[in-house]
Amino acid sequence: MRYGLIGEKLPHSYSKTIHTLLGRYEYELCPMSEEEMRAFMTAADFDGINVTIPYKEKVIPYLYHIDKGARRIGAVNTVVNRGGKLYGYNTDCFGAEDTLRRAGFDPDGKKVAVLGTGGTSKTAAYVCRKLGAGVVCVSRTPDAGSIGYGELEAYGPDFIVNATPVGMYPKTGRSPVPPEALYGVSGVFDVIYNPLRTSLMLDAQERGIPAAGGLYMLVSQAMRAAELFTGEPVSDKETEAVYKTLLSRTENIVLTGMPGSGKTSVGKALAEKTGRAFYDTDALIAEKAGPVPDYIRAHGEAAFRDLESAVIAELVFDTRGAVIATGGGAVLRAENVRRLKENGRIFYLLRDIEKIVPDETRPLSSDREALRRRFEERKEIYESTADTAIDCNGTVAEAADAIAAAAGS
Repeated sequence: MRYGLIGEKLPHSYSKTIHTLLGRYEYELCPMSEEEMRAFMTAADFDGINVTIPYKEKVIPYLYHIDKGARRIGAVNTVVNRGGKLYGYNTDCFGAEDTLRRAGFDPDGKKVAVLGTGGTSKTAAYVCRKLGAGVVCVSRTPDAGSIGYGELEAYGPDFIVNATPVGMYPKTGRSPVPPEALYGVSGVFDVIYNPLRTSLMLDAQERGIPAAGGLYMLVSQAMRAAELFTGEPVSDKETEAVYKTLLSRTENIVLTGMPGSGKTSVGKALAEKTGRAFYDTDALIAEKAGPVPDYIRAHGEAAFRDLESAVIAELVFDTRGAVIATGGGAVLRAENVRRLKENGRIFYLLRDIEKIVPDETRPLSSDREALRRRFEERKEIYESTADTAIDCNGTVAEAADAIAAAAGS
């Protein structure tokens, strides 16, 4: 193997995709046991590798040299073979600093609370101190070098960095701190990249607090590793291009709007145009429970909303890079919006109410008056929950083109 990633388990790693997008060498994913890792490092039959859990510390005894950052943190994630001698680096430092810069966060002179005390926490704390911040680590079992979560409010951080796995796929929907802990905070950085937006990030964004996730850090640290592998620089432009491509492949395009606004037809056209999978939540509900109008008439709207929420939760759990058309009332429940936003960007299809044709098969918008009532009830919710509004008064193709352009697809 020339280049690749070693770790114990690598089922959801994006590393191969990232290095392949850069296009400078072939890159392999190499899951291995600790015994296999020891033999692999002893043989040193590679040009360059990345290292992930649980071997970032365990590879250190095999190294001839460790750079300053990796030595201070006590963890190595990149190893380069130079003439049979192994050199260790921590490119996560570069990725974290690059992400803070890109997000417009300036830690200099600020108070930063780093949640967690593991290897990632040490990396985040090192970077923030390097940038001039006062840093405290927050632990559920605090010692002389950290504080407890109950002391976080008294500390009064300007920035919060989550370096714990709380909220990470597959156990999404959880945050390491309650929303009230964000009072007075001016920025949040969550190193988790799956999902794209954790509950902590969504809590922050709902309160108008800028929040950055870990996907850009993942890409940036990989680009720094590529520079160490090859000795050739990677430009900011190349890094941004790889990031945007990876984001496009992993972020769902979610369509919301009134019944009859064109979500299904635009969604299908968009999926065909971009090569994405297409899902319609109403169609998925019908597969489970029969036609939606019949279900609502038989069981009531509340029961339908419960079923809709369950279908959305199941759909978005493993869905990445797809087009999802939602039912007209899906945004009425905040839990649906949060689930859709974890890995999705919401596009509100804005169609003039006069151009929407009432459908007698839809119990909630069967005539013009019912349609107007639904629109007045939901208009502000559509607008406030959407990331982007799309004029859908033209053709289906025009709307699909506008969404594709906005999504970078």
